[in-house]
Amino acid sequence: MSDNDAILAANAAYYRAFMAGDFAAMGRIWAEDSVSCVHPGWSPLIGRAAVIESYRNILRSPGRVRIAHRDDTAIIAGDEGRVLCIEIVEGTALLAATNLYRRVGDTWRMVHHQASPIAVAVEDNEPPPHGQRLN
Repeated sequence: MSDNDAILAANAAYYRAFMAGDFAAMGRIWAEDSVSCVHPGWSPLIGRAAVIESYRNILRSPGRVRIAHRDDTAIIAGDEGRVLCIEIVEGTALLAATNLYRRVGDTWRMVHHQASPIAVAVEDNEPPPHGQRLN
């Protein structure tokens, strides 16, 4: 499997774990050290303990929203890479996400996740605003 395919597979595993509420899988996705996360509207979280605890709380929440992803684009430089994508929250493209990964052995492990609101929400079946390509 190419590095590009492998990092995209790691990114897909992150969203599968989120959708399934699978905390154990989420824990395996994240690296052991030097991690950070900025959930939409939150202050930055630094360190594995803080990041993993945030996911424990999110994934256990009865009001947890369904988040899918699309338009994944990988950019890789050596043992570090990032995947940029659009997060679809409850059927609407609401967030632009950046997921950073580090190669640990032969596995891509997440070291940072950040999602930010898109200025104009786009329904999953609508064309994007201003001629932007979303898929």
